[in-house]
Parts: sequence; structure tokens; C-alpha cells
Amino acid sequence: MSGFPLKLRSVLIAALVVLLASLATTATHAQKPHVTKVKPKKGNKNGDASQSAEPDKVLYDRAMVSLKKTKFIEARLDLQTLINTYPDSEYLAKAKLAIADSYYKEGGTSNLTQSVEEYKNFIVFFPFLDEAAYAQMQIGMAHYRMMEKADRDNSQAEYAEDEFRTFLLKYPQSPLIPQAEQYLRNVQEVLADGEFRIARFYYAKMDYRASAARLVELSDRYPLYSQGDLALSMLGNIYMRAKQVSKNEDDKNHWADLAGQCYTQIMRDYPLSKLALDAKAKLTSMGMPVPKADPEAVKRMEAQLAYEKEHHPNTVTKYPLGMIKANPDISMAARSGTPNLNPPDDTVSATDVLNQGAAGPSFSITARALSSGGDSASTDTESVESSSSSDTTAAGAQIIAAPTPAAAATAPEAAPALPSTMTSVSTAAPEAGGEVPNSAPSAPPATATAESPAPPAQSAQAVSNSANATSGATQSAQSTNQSSTNKSDPKSESTSKKKKGLHKIIP
Repeated sequence: MSGFPLKLRSVLIAALVVLLASLATTATHAQKPHVTKVKPKKGNKNGDASQSAEPDKVLYDRAMVSLKKTKFIEARLDLQTLINTYPDSEYLAKAKLAIADSYYKEGGTSNLTQSVEEYKNFIVFFPFLDEAAYAQMQIGMAHYRMMEKADRDNSQAEYAEDEFRTFLLKYPQSPLIPQAEQYLRNVQEVLADGEFRIARFYYAKMDYRASAARLVELSDRYPLYSQGDLALSMLGNIYMRAKQVSKNEDDKNHWADLAGQCYTQIMRDYPLSKLALDAKAKLTSMGMPVPKADPEAVKRMEAQLAYEKEHHPNTVTKYPLGMIKANPDISMAARSGTPNLNPPDDTVSATDVLNQGAAGPSFSITARALSSGGDSASTDTESVESSSSSDTTAAGAQIIAAPTPAAAATAPEAAPALPSTMTSVSTAAPEAGGEVPNSAPSAPPATATAESPAPPAQSAQAVSNSANATSGATQSAQSTNQSSTNKSDPKSESTSKKKKGLHKIIP
């Protein structure tokens, strides 16, 4: 610029100033549209408040999205954060229940066990919410999913039975009642099948005390069992065998009455069974009245047989698949009738079940179908099982065909011939296995104690001359008799249900 003349430099400076001024004006004009877009922020204050939701709701919604995507760990982290950070949140109960649901949905033994604890904690903290009934139902469902087959550990089935029973008694107005009743029938079918298999094993082994103890409990506790008629027939045959080996007329009449009660129960509650004809013949031969069939029992069996006919599995694939599957088979479980809601009573002992004057089944709970409410419950439970059996009109023509293969394959042929085989085995059993030594020697000590007072009565003079010697001999004899009776007394043995039936029937 030093080389330019002074006048030229002033012109250039003026031009540069004008150029800068024009650039400044264009920049301000370019910013005006941006300013007009920012102005609506003053009126958008309400919209921003609606978009900025509460943090506890954000955590809960995000956890629900994670649950839908089966991201259970992320969902539980968000829910636990909500519980720890916002203890007064309105989403606290929902978060606790969602954590339990996440463990239940994830599955597996450890997760299901944890879900049981979470559901129980929810009931403890929120017992008066409507969701408490759902939590109690889910506790039973968690044990139901962990339930094993009938011939394996039945602890989970017993837990499920207790939880479903608690639900039915604690929440009688819940809409989940029909589903809970059906699940309880399924559980009781598995438990009863386990007891029946043990009873049938002892029955085939001719250990009738153990078999009778199991059958008495099964008949009292599980009236809706699919093979309850066969269990009653086996128990009646055991009582008939006890009648044959008894020598006292009172004992014979007692065992005949108990056998008649079993056969009467078959005629009354299982009128469409194949064993009903055999029970009727035995009642007629004993001179006992033949009862009429219960109309409700007829309807129940017709509906059950119609359901089994419609949902009968393929016999070719049933047993191979049953060996592979870990879940129990509940295809034969009852679809109607009130399940047993009484707690178990462990008073049946194998050492006392066939003693003189022992009581038989009480039959306090009968397999009755529900009345008007039972029909609706049965339809609801069928929908739970994803099945619909509306065709019950043609059930009467095909009643005997459906359940007979399972019953006939187990032991119905052996049942009518049992009295004759039992009498022949009663003398041969001690030589074969030596399992009856405790039953046979029980009679001689009783006769010895009864005849022990006779010698002192015959020798009255000897007693008067030597009173001290006689008293000493009497005490020694009593001590030996007491020791022998204690050894042969069945009541001194263990009455545990795990050790039922160690001995045969005492003649």
C-alpha cells in the first residue's frame, strides 16, 4: 500500500469498508429465518414437560420392553434400580411382580425356585392387592412346572398341591378358580398314580399289609383318580383274603363288611367301569344289597370318557415319548369334579391296617361332579387345556372301550382269582422268602400267656407251701412273656409310611 498514491489508497479503503458493511448486512439477513424458527420455543413449554417423563416410569417402561424382548437380566436391573432408587414410587408393586414374572418366564429349576421366593415376598408386602391372588397362583404353577413323573420324586407335586389348595381356599372369588381346580386335579392324578404303583408292586409281591395301607390312603385322598375303581377292587380282594384266613366269625364279618364297602363304592362312583360287573357279582354272592349308580357319577364318567376319546393319544408313540419326556403324563386326569381340599393325614399304618378290628377307608370324600358351577368350571378348564369336547351325546355308546386297555393291562385278570391264590400262598410264603416269621409266631405267645395261670390253679397246695418261689417263678414267666410279646407286637414296629408292609396277614 506504500507504493500507491495517497488518493488511491483512500479509495481502496473506502471500498473495503463498503464491502465489509455489505457482508455484515447479508449475515444478519441470513440469520433471520433461524430466529423465526427458534421463537416457537416460548409456546412449546407444555410440550417439553410432557416429553420429559418421570424417571421411575421411564425405568419401568424400559424394563417392560426388555421383558418382551426376553432380555430378562436387563429388565431385572432396571426394575431393581427403580425399587432401590424410588421406594415411594407408584410402580413399586408392579416392579416387584415383574421381577418374579421375569424369573418365571426365563424358566429352569433355579429361576423357577427364585420366582417362588419373589412371589411369596410380593404377597407378604402387598397382601391386599388384587395381584396377590395371581402371585399365589403363580407359586403353584412354578412347582407344577418342576413336577416330575409319578415314579420319581414327588416333592414338587406335593408343594404344588399345597399351593393350589391354598389358592382355592384363600381366594374363592378369583376368576382363576377353574384353572386352579384343573391343575390341582392334574397334580393329584400324578400323586395318586405314584401311590398306586407302589400298592400294585406290593400287591403283586403278595405283601398285602403294605398294599392295603397304600390303597386305603389312595381311596380316601384321591377319589378322582383315573384308576380308582381298580384300587378299590384290589383293596376289596385283600379284605376278602383276610376274611378267608380268619377263624373268628366276628373278624370274618368285619372283613366282609369292609370288602362290601369297597365293592359298593365301585358300583356307586364307577358305574361305567369294567370292574362294576365283577363288584356286583361279589356283592350278590355275599348277600349284600347292590346300590344304584349315582347319576352325577354317570355324567362325570361319560364326560371323562368323551374327553379321553377325543384327546386319546396315539398308543404307538405314547410310551416311547413318555420315556423321553421328563414331564408327567396327565392325559388321564379328571376334567370335572371337586378335587380334595383336605390336608394329607398320615395315620394309615401298614402294621395296623389288617389287624383285628382295623378300620377301612372312610370314603368321606366322594368323586362327585360339580353341579351348576361345575359345568362352567369344566368348560373353562377345557379352554385352559386348549381343547373343546362338546360332543358328549355319543359317549354312552363308547364308554367301556376307552379306558379298558390301561386298566386291563395292569391287574384285572389277577383280581378275581386272588382269594384262591392268597390262601395257597399263606402257607408257602414262610418257606420261600422268610418274610412272614413275625406274623406266625405272634399267636403262640398269646396262647402261652392265656394258659400260664393254669398251673398255679392246679397246684394250690404247692403255692401255699412255697409262696416265695411261686412268686419268683411267676415274675420270671411274666418277664419272658412280655419280652416275647414285645418282639412279636406289630405296634412296636415303625409305622413310617416308607416302611409299610413288612409282614403278611396274621391268621
